Amino acid sequence: MPYMADTNILLRFIAPSDPNHILVRDAIYSLLIRGEEVCYTSQNLAEFWNVCTRPSTARGGFGLSIEETDFRAQIIERYFTFLPDSEAVHTEWRRLIVDYKVSGVKVHDARMVASMYVHGVSHIMTFNIDDFTRYTEITAHHPTDVTS
Repeated sequence: MPYMADTNILLRFIAPSDPNHILVRDAIYSLLIRGEEVCYTSQNLAEFWNVCTRPSTARGGFGLSIEETDFRAQIIERYFTFLPDSEAVHTEWRRLIVDYKVSGVKVHDARMVASMYVHGVSHIMTFNIDDFTRYTEITAHHPTDVTS
């Protein structure tokens, strides 16, 4: 059963100084050892890039160089499965944001959910469980749920 990795998972996976790095690393390794796919989209890789290259003095930025960020993005691309965008993802996203009355920053989560629907992924690993509870066709898991 494949899992989508939310952006907050991707960020902690490549940040050894983060207090949740070990938890996320263990959860991802647990899935991979069991033969599960861990997925990402161009959108959450773009969100990842944004945080990594944002100055460390600005709203949670990591302050990494382009080269450091590229190295970390390549790790994600090497071990995780890419779910490509398509017209079907766009159409599903449009349906979701209208049907679920999504607005503001939550439209980004809806885009990941649309990709999950189109690609048959029903589970997402995230620290923000509440962001995904409105979508009844998917199940959000905290990393502790995956490792236990």
